[in-house]
Amino acid sequence: MHCKPRQDERAEEHLTRQGYACYRPRVQRESLVRGRRQSVVESLFPGYLFIQLNPDSNWSPLRSTRGVNRLVRFGDYPLQVPSSLIDSLQERTPSEPQPLLQPGDRVRIVEGSFAELDAIFLNMDGEERVVLLMKLLNREHRLSLPLSSVRRD
Repeated sequence: MHCKPRQDERAEEHLTRQGYACYRPRVQRESLVRGRRQSVVESLFPGYLFIQLNPDSNWSPLRSTRGVNRLVRFGDYPLQVPSSLIDSLQERTPSEPQPLLQPGDRVRIVEGSFAELDAIFLNMDGEERVVLLMKLLNREHRLSLPLSSVRRD
């Protein structure tokens, strides 16, 4: 099912109320919101959800469901996704939040005196600071900066 922009959750809720079996794979990850780390749950495939349909049933109510844009189809027939793929997605969807940065990630400093320079993320230093490894003058230096001043490369 293709959903209207940023209405995946709404579409899933209304389809479930109508009695359809839906699956919307979600992933929980850390995100930077106003300079602070927050755990955010979002759709793995934004704008899409999987719905189980009976081939003999009437599909016309789907078009007027809140949050639904259209049924993904080829010609007059909806695209079928094998149940083995859905099972595999359910097994692989992590329940733990994915960290914003992993040790060894390349980052770019976006503000301050080191702006526009590249570095390697080493670890977090508290909730709002990061420790980076930079190569300056042929030597490696450790640097602690605010989390809001770096972006993943």
